[in-house]
Amino acid sequence: MTPRTLSAVPTVRGPEKLQEFGRTRIITVVLLVTLSAALLTASAPRPVPVPHVAPAQAVVVASSGPEQAAITSPAPVRTSMAISQNIEALAGMVAKKYRISREATREFISTAYREGGRIGLDPLLIVAVMAVESRFNPVAESDAGAVGLMQIIPRYHAEKFDATEGDSVLDPRTNIQLGAKVLKEYIKRAGTEAAGLQLYNGTPDDESNAYANKVLGEKQRLQQAVRRVRDPV
Repeated sequence: MTPRTLSAVPTVRGPEKLQEFGRTRIITVVLLVTLSAALLTASAPRPVPVPHVAPAQAVVVASSGPEQAAITSPAPVRTSMAISQNIEALAGMVAKKYRISREATREFISTAYREGGRIGLDPLLIVAVMAVESRFNPVAESDAGAVGLMQIIPRYHAEKFDATEGDSVLDPRTNIQLGAKVLKEYIKRAGTEAAGLQLYNGTPDDESNAYANKVLGEKQRLQQAVRRVRDPV
């Protein structure tokens, strides 16, 4: 190697030069790492924002295949609307047929739907019993002492309501609740709807089932009224 070649090779003199050279290398490495991280972050896929769906706007998806879907309203809303329509249809029919206040009729039928849903009894059967027993007269009373819309005999069912709490068997709501509870028990005890109705009427030995047939015939007419509203021609 010639003296000129040797002079071209950089030499580091002293510890200060070494420290400066080391700091330069560290800074260079840090800059390269930071730049690489930034490039990776920029190239990563960004998450797609999911729109918020309010509870009232929740949808039910029903499909027979992966590409077929149907959006429907929440089931409780549809059920509530259907019940309201049924009650209005029945109130109009009953008020006209029995010549009573539509507002009062609506209250009677609403109570029947509410109580029927609570204890698991067809509300139309409760309404049919009211039609046959009292013709929707809340103060009706028979010679046997049966009173109210459902013609309850208080002394036979005193344990089912509390007169000390202000309950009166002549109160329409109390009368319907009590009558529905008794009817539910009788149907369960007798085994069939018709036999339970005969027991409710106090004629379980009537093989013709005259009372049950009368109530069930009225129930059928009520069903037809509801069907006309649900499936108009």
